[in-house]
Amino acid sequence: MMTRHAPAASTKPTLGARARRGLVLLVAVLIAAWVGYRLFTEPPPTSARYLGVYEPGTPSSFQPVTRFTAATGERPNLLLYYSRWGSGFPARFAREAGAHGAELIVQIQPTGISLAKIASGQYDGYLHSYAEQLRAFGHPVVIGFAHEMNGNWYSWGAGHVPAATWVAAWRRVVSTIRAAGATKVTWMWTVSHAGTAPMRPYWPGASYVTWVGIDGYFVRPSDTYGSVFGSAVDGVRAFTDKPILLSEVGVGPGTGKKPQDIAAVFSGIARQHLLGSVWFDVDQHGGVLRQDWRLEGDQAAVAAFRQAASGTNLAR
Repeated sequence: MMTRHAPAASTKPTLGARARRGLVLLVAVLIAAWVGYRLFTEPPPTSARYLGVYEPGTPSSFQPVTRFTAATGERPNLLLYYSRWGSGFPARFAREAGAHGAELIVQIQPTGISLAKIASGQYDGYLHSYAEQLRAFGHPVVIGFAHEMNGNWYSWGAGHVPAATWVAAWRRVVSTIRAAGATKVTWMWTVSHAGTAPMRPYWPGASYVTWVGIDGYFVRPSDTYGSVFGSAVDGVRAFTDKPILLSEVGVGPGTGKKPQDIAAVFSGIARQHLLGSVWFDVDQHGGVLRQDWRLEGDQAAVAAFRQAASGTNLAR
């Protein structure tokens, strides 16, 4: 009997194989589409990206920041300091901060300086010089100017300088530094939760602002996150959707519930989808509005801070 040989296997895909390949490709496309949809439609993460601090003694020394980290167990990634108008940019301190994973926030304070003259360009020489220093540094920096202007306690604030003049000065500062080539600047427009004047008239326009900062302090037992920050955040969001940082946070012993208030700050940041917070770690020795805001030395406050900050998704 003649032996029958099996036919050679065909190299051409069968209809079933083509169908399976098509199904795999379709599934891959659907998965990619779903991932893209989730990326663009999910709400922002509830954990903050920034945890900052202001320590007296900076930018002359980094040691106060080191002591804060040792006391709290948290390494800040934003370092705030206040710069007198006419001062230069502290590049050495900024480089040291960068080596520790932190970025500077510079609040430029035009104490005793005419904002009308800034707005008219009479101080452009200083702004050009400052911009050149920023360009030479070459790394990102957060800059604020004439902060808490909706309050009456600074020479540039409400009752001292018309809002329109303040806005013109802010725009001049931003425009001049940008035009000089300092492009790695996050411009932070900063208000106080306890302002004596409405915030909206001081708004310079979205093209002149990167972040909004809100400064606030818990000073009395009746203070809550809602009364200190919550309503201020809602007020800002009525006219801009810019990201918000709690740019000065202080919780004093006068509240009688410092640990609870610290925890409330972090939960409020998550609930309102804010960038994070900067802790004003200073003992001011000056009555109810100028309390000991430090965390160090208060074991309960440090424990509350550590627990609340442990969920912070720090941007590096």
